[in-house]
Amino acid sequence: MASFKFIPFSFFYIALLLLVGFASAEDPFATYDLVVSYITASPLGVPQQVIAVNGKFPGPTINVTTNYNVVINVKNKLDEELLMHWSGIFMRKNSWEDGVLGTNCPIPPKWNWTYNFQVKDQIGSFYYFPSLHFQKASGGFGPIIVNNRAIIPIPFDTPYGDITIMIGDWYTQNHTALRRALNSGKSLGMPDGVLINGKGPYRYNETLVPDGIDHETIEVHPGKTYRIRVSNVGISTSLNFRIQNHNLLLAEAEGSYTVQQNYTSLDIHAGQSYSFLVTMDQNASSDYYIVASARQVNQTTWQKVTGVAILHYTNSKGKASGPLPDPPSDEFDKTFSMNQARSIRWNVTASGARPNPQGSFRYGSINVTEIYVLRNEPPVTINGKRRATLNGISFVNPETPIRLADQYKVKNVYKLDFPNKPITGPPRMETSIINGTYRGFIELIFQNNDTKMQTYHLDGYNFFVVGMDFGEWSENSRGTYNKWDGVARTTAQVYPGAWTAVLASLDSVGVWNLRAENLDSWYLGQETYIKVVNPEDSSNKTELPMPDNVLYCGALKKMQKPQDISFAAPIMGNGSQLLFTVLLLLITLIYIPSHQ
Repeated sequence: MASFKFIPFSFFYIALLLLVGFASAEDPFATYDLVVSYITASPLGVPQQVIAVNGKFPGPTINVTTNYNVVINVKNKLDEELLMHWSGIFMRKNSWEDGVLGTNCPIPPKWNWTYNFQVKDQIGSFYYFPSLHFQKASGGFGPIIVNNRAIIPIPFDTPYGDITIMIGDWYTQNHTALRRALNSGKSLGMPDGVLINGKGPYRYNETLVPDGIDHETIEVHPGKTYRIRVSNVGISTSLNFRIQNHNLLLAEAEGSYTVQQNYTSLDIHAGQSYSFLVTMDQNASSDYYIVASARQVNQTTWQKVTGVAILHYTNSKGKASGPLPDPPSDEFDKTFSMNQARSIRWNVTASGARPNPQGSFRYGSINVTEIYVLRNEPPVTINGKRRATLNGISFVNPETPIRLADQYKVKNVYKLDFPNKPITGPPRMETSIINGTYRGFIELIFQNNDTKMQTYHLDGYNFFVVGMDFGEWSENSRGTYNKWDGVARTTAQVYPGAWTAVLASLDSVGVWNLRAENLDSWYLGQETYIKVVNPEDSSNKTELPMPDNVLYCGALKKMQKPQDISFAAPIMGNGSQLLFTVLLLLITLIYIPSHQ
């Protein structure tokens, strides 16, 4: 029979007070379990292997509020390694949780790993996806919403509802087949269609759309205004988004409130996210089309690369019928699309995640400390392999992640010598990264010398999109920069034969991925990293510590212990969370069983 040793009540009371007081002082926690697995689905009428999250395609929404601590336990049920990336989430001073190969070892099959990060000082619409092995082409993505805290007003009346729409090009081959094609030197070719929320097109045309395809229907109430968040989660195709007979009042772009302007349609490029305010002010004689179609292509040839969903009023009297609303007619003239992109401005009078206005940053008056002109070219052959480059460098991911190599002083993993302008010699494959200056202000000029649209993304930061134009960038191009209300976002498009300039404040210590969002370009090496170190911080207090559950690989793989399945979500993160756990354990151990 067990007896119990009694710990004095006064000790219990003190521990309880410490726990309650500590918990109330901390920012809230949000916990999610994501199981990543294969399912069979037929979004375009052809059965294929799809990557689901918690059995769903797309995956569930991660819905949190500014400053929340987010704990996400990811279970890998795929037959290959996995990393989940949280696109657009800042990971302030915490690149350990970024979910890309430069900072994290992959999660082996049948393992799980717990991500732990804070959505510090940000709001907006983002998404998550698997970052390895071309897996995003098979799915695995889902929305992320970061809401304003209650004390921070949003710059518009509270919408009646919040709707998430994920659009993207889609192939009926799975990611392993597409990966093999790229590895063999082939291009991906034209997609087989466009999905809206993981579903194929409504049968608006009996010739183009076969019978039996499931389509998305979004039900709305007449007269109400909704916030509609749209993300292009596809591989590489720029898509024009529009809702028949409805205006799209742009309100937010990847975490920044924008000047509110009406659009009949908006081009959304690979990796980009927007919020629109849409008022259901039409009559209900029939349903309405929601359309996402390929941009700046031959519309006849690419007609099948069109996603169609249905906007259904609750009092609708019939189905949508007739032709789709037309896209912009500028196949051979990209000026319209670029002018539209230039019209997107930052709302400098609105509060963002903090009480002060977004525009108080005054980025236009900050001295630039480093400049990188990053030029991409059409794919080239290097060492017999088809590769993509930036400045003539095709990035090679190291076996030991960069951040882990720094932590354990593993040498010869990478070089801090990424060129600040295109190299003059032949292209080469290197693990070469940018040596960023802590609290420096970096100017990145993306020069697109390819024949297709490219988009670029920087992890860990928003950057200010200050300029874009056709032709070659030069020093004189700075005279065209918007130095007041260029939108701050995480992903910027670069038109073929054109350039885009962005500015970023390097105030977050870590190793941050800079990449093409076009998945084929990224997979073939069009990326690098920016390493940001605080030289005055020998104890590394300006960066969160390495998590206790870090995975080891490469030169450090012998340090990896077998996973303890009984303790699936290990204690990790910063010291405050550890203290919280210790106090909790202390209370549970008040009565200590022992055997007589």
